[in-house]
Amino acid sequence: MATVLSVSGSPSATSRTARLLRHLDRRLVAQGHRVTALDVRSLPAEALLLADFAHPAIVRATALFEQADGVVIGTPVYKAAYSGLLKSLLDLLPQYALAGKTVLPLATGGTTAHVLAIDYALRPVLASMGPAHITPGWFTLDKDITVGEDGTATLAPGPAEGLARVTDQFSAALGGRTTVLAATG
Repeated sequence: MATVLSVSGSPSATSRTARLLRHLDRRLVAQGHRVTALDVRSLPAEALLLADFAHPAIVRATALFEQADGVVIGTPVYKAAYSGLLKSLLDLLPQYALAGKTVLPLATGGTTAHVLAIDYALRPVLASMGPAHITPGWFTLDKDITVGEDGTATLAPGPAEGLARVTDQFSAALGGRTTVLAATG
């Protein structure tokens, strides 16, 4: 199966975006993919802000992109655009860091007024990085993501179905199965 890099561009330690990504990651793992999570906020701020391409953490992050067959990019929407934190990482990657890769863009936000941020703000930047395919993205309202005591996310039924659908399309584009195996035992 494919290797997937799941990138959270949220600056928040209690991010609904990151939790949504981890929810999606579990579905991809159940479909047989190997998933590596990268929270951009865990990278050194100084390296990101000063564009230190040679910093070991930036070099490692770049290598994760190189090794991935598919990349999921998740971001909260601020002022009708993806996060500045995500932008700082994307700016440090090679111009064609997504060449030959399948990409799934995701966003979270407080209002449906931000739903077009995926197509009008994030998708053009991702497209400029040369992916083989950008699958349909998904926007989830913050209010539709409930965080349990264990930190896992549960989605409202409608958004959960939509996220499952785009995740399965992404998985199929990677050449994976799109049915989730029931847990046994």
